[in-house]
Amino acid sequence: MANVLTAGLGYPRIGEQREWKKGLEQFWAGKQDEEAFRKEMRELRIRRLLRMKESGVALLPSGDFTLYDSMLDHIAAFDLVPERFRKFGASDSLAVYFAMARGKEGAPACEMTKWFDTNYHYLVPELASKPQPRLAFNPWRDAFLEAKEEAGLTTRPVLIGPYTFVRLAKGVAKGEFANVVRSYIAVYNAVLAELAQAGAEWAQLDEPSLVTDVPEEHLALLHEIYDGLKTANPGLKLHLQTYFGSVEHAESVFALPVDGIGLDFVRGGEENLKAVKTVGWSTGKKLGAGVVDGRGIWRVDPDRALTVLEALAALVPAGDLIVQPSCSLLHVPVTSKVETSGDPVVRESLAFADEKLQEIVSLAEAFEARLSGNGAAALPARLEENRTALEALRNHPGRQRAAQAATADASSARAAFAQRHVLQRERFKLPLLPTTTIGSLPQTAEVRKARLDWRRGKLSENDYRSLINGLIETWIRRQEELGIDVLVHGEFERTDMVEHFAHLLDGYYFTSNGWVQSYGSRCVKPPVIFGDVVDRGPMTVAETVYAQSLTDRPVKGMLTGPITMLAWSFYRDDLSRREIAEQIARALDAEVLRLEAAGIGMIQVDEPALREIAPLKKSEWPAYLDWAVEAFRTSVSGVRNETQIHTHMCYCDYHEIIDAVEAMDADVISLETSRSHGSLITALHDQPYGNGIGLGVYDIHSPVVPEVSTMLDVIRDSLAVVPADRLWVNPDCGLKTRGEPETIAALQRMTEAAALARQSLQ
Repeated sequence: MANVLTAGLGYPRIGEQREWKKGLEQFWAGKQDEEAFRKEMRELRIRRLLRMKESGVALLPSGDFTLYDSMLDHIAAFDLVPERFRKFGASDSLAVYFAMARGKEGAPACEMTKWFDTNYHYLVPELASKPQPRLAFNPWRDAFLEAKEEAGLTTRPVLIGPYTFVRLAKGVAKGEFANVVRSYIAVYNAVLAELAQAGAEWAQLDEPSLVTDVPEEHLALLHEIYDGLKTANPGLKLHLQTYFGSVEHAESVFALPVDGIGLDFVRGGEENLKAVKTVGWSTGKKLGAGVVDGRGIWRVDPDRALTVLEALAALVPAGDLIVQPSCSLLHVPVTSKVETSGDPVVRESLAFADEKLQEIVSLAEAFEARLSGNGAAALPARLEENRTALEALRNHPGRQRAAQAATADASSARAAFAQRHVLQRERFKLPLLPTTTIGSLPQTAEVRKARLDWRRGKLSENDYRSLINGLIETWIRRQEELGIDVLVHGEFERTDMVEHFAHLLDGYYFTSNGWVQSYGSRCVKPPVIFGDVVDRGPMTVAETVYAQSLTDRPVKGMLTGPITMLAWSFYRDDLSRREIAEQIARALDAEVLRLEAAGIGMIQVDEPALREIAPLKKSEWPAYLDWAVEAFRTSVSGVRNETQIHTHMCYCDYHEIIDAVEAMDADVISLETSRSHGSLITALHDQPYGNGIGLGVYDIHSPVVPEVSTMLDVIRDSLAVVPADRLWVNPDCGLKTRGEPETIAALQRMTEAAALARQSLQ
C-alpha cells in the first residue's frame, strides 16, 4: 500500500513571540538598518521552516513568508508598482514596498481589504493603465533556494494563482478581464521556469476565487491559463489549491491540467465530497484533502476527519490522497504549548499551527492503518487525546446555559428615521456637518503598561482607575479645544474592541499568546467563544458617564456589535453562527439600555465585520444578511426615539450591502472612504442612503496627515451625494494606533475642513 502523503499549505509568519512584528516596527522606526533587518527576517524564515520540518509533514511550503503581505509581494515582483511610488526607488526596494503598504508623503497607500471572509487584510493590486507585467525579481525562487541551502529542505513554493490575483485586483476595465488574465500567463511561466531550474518538484498555486461565484464564461479561460502554465513547464508538478468553501463548476475545475487539486473538507466539505462522488477523480491526480481546520483553533475531531478520508478512499486511490489543512495556517496562532493558564478544559481543547501539523501526521498514520485492514487498532496517542479533550469540552458547564442566553425579538417600536431625526436634532442641537471620531484615541506605552500591571495585580484598582479617568479628562478637554462636536471617552481601558467586551461577558476564554496577523505588523489576540454568551453586568457605563460629566457636548457610548464580536473571535463549532450572534446581541442590548438609562443619548454599536463574513457565494447572502441585521437590531432593541444609534463600518464593498445597512436602521453610520479613493461616494450616487452618514475624510492607517484642502475635497464630494443635514465628518476608523501629535494635527485639520465646508453652505 502506498504511503499517504501529508502537506502544509502555509504557516504563520509572525513568530512564536511576534518577532516578525517587532522587527518590522523597529525597522520602520529607524532603530534598525536594512542589512540588519533583512538578516533578522532571514533567520526567522529559517526557524519557521525547521519548526515545520519537526512536525513530520512531507510537503512543506516556502514563499508564503512575506515582509508585509503576499499580494503585495506579487505586485512588486511583477513590476506593478503604481506610478505614484516609483519615485521612491526600484520595484524590489524596501522603500517602494513599504510605501505601497503604508503610504508616504504625496503617495497614498494602496487600498487594503479583507482576504475573502477571513480577518486578514491584503493590499489590492491596481491594474488600471499598467504596462504588461514582467518578472522584476523572483522571491519564490529565492525562498526555495534559501530553504534548500540553509535548512536542507525541498519545499513546495506557494504563489497566488493568476485567476485569483486578477479577480482580487482593481482597475480591470469592463469586458477586459480575460485579456488581462492572459497577460499574466507569461510572467507566471517565468516564475515557474526559474523554480524548475532551481530544483523545485512542485509549485502550489492558490486559487480561492474558485469557491466564489465563477461565471461560466471564465471556465474556458481557466483551462487556457493552466494549459499555458503546464505546457510551458512540463517537468514541474502544479498543485492548484482552493479553500474557504466548495468549488464552483467542479467538473470543469477537476479537469484542469494540473497534477493536484486541494479541496476544503471543513468549510464546504459536504459539497466538495459530493462533487468528488458525482464527477469522479482522474487517476494519477493528487487530491489534497483539507480535513484539519486551518482557521479554527479546536483540536481536530479524529472520527469526523477519518470518516471523510475513508469516504474519499472509496473514490480516489490511496496513493493519490494528501492529508492536509483546509487552508494556510496563517489564520491561527503559532503554538498552544505556551498556553498554561485559564480553564483547563478549554485549554486542552486547543490546537494551533504546530499542533495542527502534528494532527495531520497522526491522521495520516491512523488512515494508513485503516487502509491496511487494521481499523480496530488504537488511534495514535495524539488523536486519542483529541477525543478525550473534545468530549470534556462538549460537557463543559459553560455550554449548558442556553436558557440564560435566550434571545429577544429584534422588532422595535421606534418611529421611522424621519421622525427620529427631528427629535434628535432638537435634543442635540448640532451644527451642520457635525464632527466626531470613531471611538478610540491614541494609546501610549504608559497606558498599555498600566493596563497590564493592573491585570497582573501590580497596580491597584484605585490607581488604575485614576489613570484612566485622567486620560479621559485630558482628551475630553482636547476634543473640546479642537472644536469636535460629538465626543468620545477614548477607550483607554480597552486592549481591543472585541477582547474588551469578551472579558466582560460569560462564555469566553482568553489565550495568553494566541496572536494572529490582521494586517501588516498589526497582530490581534482573538478571544475564544467556547460556551453560551451571557451578560453579567455593566461594561462601559462608568467610563462613559464619567466622560459625559466633564462636558456639555454629547459623548457617545461605544460598543462592538454582535457580528463583529463573532467574526473577530475564534468561535465554537457546535452551534451555528446565527445562534452565537443572537446570544451576543442579547447581552449587548442589556448594556445599551443601561447606557440610555444613565443619560447617554448617543450610542455607537460598531459592525465593521458585517460585510467581511458574508458568504462567498451570493446565493447565500439573503439568509446571512437577514440574521446579521436581526442580530444588530436585537442589540439596540427597546431604545427611545430620542436616543441616537450610530454604527461604523470600514474597508468593505459598501454598495454590495446597502439594502442590509438600511435595514439595520441606525440613525448614523460612519464609513471608510479614504483608502477606497471615493468608490463609496460613487456607490452613494447610484444608490443614496436615507439616514445620517459620515464618510471618513482621512486614512488613519497611514502616518501621513492630509492637508485641510484634501479633507475638504472629500467633504465636498460627499455633499454631492448626501444632504448637508445628514452628513457627518469623521476619520475613517479608530485612532488607537496613531501617535498623539499626528492625531491632534489630523483632527485639527478635520475640524478646519468642516468649518470651511459649513461656510460654503451659508
